[in-house]
Amino acid sequence: MVSTIMNDPIPVHEILINDQLITLYDLEKIRNFSKRSGISFIKIALTYGYISRKNYESSLIKAGYLFAENVRIEAIDSTIINKLDLKFTSNFFALPLRIENNKVVTLMADPTDYEFINYIYDIYGLDADVRLASDLDITWMSHKLLGGPFVKASVFNLMKSDPANSALVTFSPTQLSLMFITIAAIIIFLFLSFVYTSIVLNVIISSFFLISILFKLFLALLGSRFELHEAVTREEVRNIVDEDLPIYTIHLPVYKEDKLIKKLIWNLQSLDYPREKLDIKLLIEEDDDKTLNAVKDLNFPAIFDVIVVPFHMPKTKPKACNYGLHFSRGKYLTIYDAEDIPDTDQLKKVIAHFAKLPSNYICIQCSLNYFNRNENFLTRMFTLEYSYWFDYLLPGLDTLDLPIPLGGTSNHFKLDKLVELGGWDPFNVTEDADLGVRAYAKGYKVSIVNSTTYEEANNETFNWIRQRSRWIKGYMQTYLVHMRDPVRLYKKLGLKGFLGFNFFIGATPLTFLIYPLLLALFICFVIFDFAFIRTLFPNWVLFMSIFNLLIGNVLMIYINMVAVFKRRYYELILFSLANPVYWLLHSISAYKGLFQLIVKPFYWEKTNHGLSKINNTVDEKP
Repeated sequence: MVSTIMNDPIPVHEILINDQLITLYDLEKIRNFSKRSGISFIKIALTYGYISRKNYESSLIKAGYLFAENVRIEAIDSTIINKLDLKFTSNFFALPLRIENNKVVTLMADPTDYEFINYIYDIYGLDADVRLASDLDITWMSHKLLGGPFVKASVFNLMKSDPANSALVTFSPTQLSLMFITIAAIIIFLFLSFVYTSIVLNVIISSFFLISILFKLFLALLGSRFELHEAVTREEVRNIVDEDLPIYTIHLPVYKEDKLIKKLIWNLQSLDYPREKLDIKLLIEEDDDKTLNAVKDLNFPAIFDVIVVPFHMPKTKPKACNYGLHFSRGKYLTIYDAEDIPDTDQLKKVIAHFAKLPSNYICIQCSLNYFNRNENFLTRMFTLEYSYWFDYLLPGLDTLDLPIPLGGTSNHFKLDKLVELGGWDPFNVTEDADLGVRAYAKGYKVSIVNSTTYEEANNETFNWIRQRSRWIKGYMQTYLVHMRDPVRLYKKLGLKGFLGFNFFIGATPLTFLIYPLLLALFICFVIFDFAFIRTLFPNWVLFMSIFNLLIGNVLMIYINMVAVFKRRYYELILFSLANPVYWLLHSISAYKGLFQLIVKPFYWEKTNHGLSKINNTVDEKP
């Protein structure tokens, strides 16, 4: 690689002004922002929506600059690299590589950033031999070369600081012993008295099924009392003064989402929040060149800062988010997925709600729903499920002051409290549900706010099963982690919290596992009238099992019907009747999740997005 910089280079800001890519007013704004934040001119220009990378590159080439190629394979001197601070170099899009011809070979996205050039001389006592390179290539190299300590902390911090709450160990020795003892006892009792043991198991299973659904019905009815309640009104949002708003961090963990990058940017640009107070981090895995190239090829300005997560197992979303925490500047932090469309005033509503809550509230959960709800049967059922979950069940949990299992996105945290909790568990595949329980156990609270983020509902069966099996596996993980010591958990949560945790987190996957067993019994007895069923079970047991199954399904149909009213999705009400079929898909996913829990508990089965034929807009929103 030869030098790509002229002897008397034209300052980059002059080139951008001459090409009318920025104005003098923009230049003044960028410089003032740079002084306040410590972020360089070029980083602000490229990541706060002033210029696109394509325009920047073409302007510099037209002005006589040459971009270095294949910089990722350049020779590196570890003694040079080890003197660097990743957070500092990231703010300048610059990276020194080695000493050559008594100069420090340095990659820079802005070759006329003399603050960093002087920094090179101060650190190494040598002049810089500046080579112009893409900011994304420099970012990729910087995180790969210097991100090791940060990614290791992202993986192991929780395990070291709070090992009792880490999902690194799936089954504790005590849990394994209890499981084997229980299985052995059931087998022995079946051998000694098959009929009576079968009767007892049948009664226990069917009763548990009905009780768990009754608990959800109770929560839904309790949550329905707040159907029209607004935690934050529009007037309160209008009264917020933009100058008083704090920096707000948004994490966007993506993996091979190159097709959604353009839509993601448009969705973010609609947020009603001062641009300079947004700290948006696009978290890209080291091996995800597809997404990185999609960002590089954008023909319009981006409003996010790319963070490249160095390779380290487990390869999960929570690990990526933990890595992003090291570079986050906000007072508050939230997570959005690539296809998410949050309400434009969501961030302001969260801040207004936090201002009204006691200090022990550290997270606010927004509702999730779907923009493609009427696409097919699966999206309709998914919408019904999310509607009763976020609009009724979670407000019910909030009312009873029970642990709230957070959803995958649109959780808004106080950043300092999130760090105090140890961030997310990188070994748990439903990391947010686990974090909600950990927060509650430490005396912190989660609240709900009247704001919605619209997502893409899975419209393909096998893709849906992949996603749902991971969620159910994560609930199993979360339950196993926190039930390693039930007495300790009881003392932390109290009786109410302990029961709520067991009936909501523990019972949810178990209900899905039980459902096909009760359904098979129903089919054998009622439809086929098999004689061996009548021989094995007395009539009262059969009637009790069928009653519990039927009533349980009727109640879930009712809960689904109730779900349509808050959002006026009345066209979905008849699809509530299909809930028994939809539950069979849950059962398939539950058994798949159980299998994966045993053979590969940390495996993050990716959900493919961008499959919907409906554009990700919220035109359907009432």
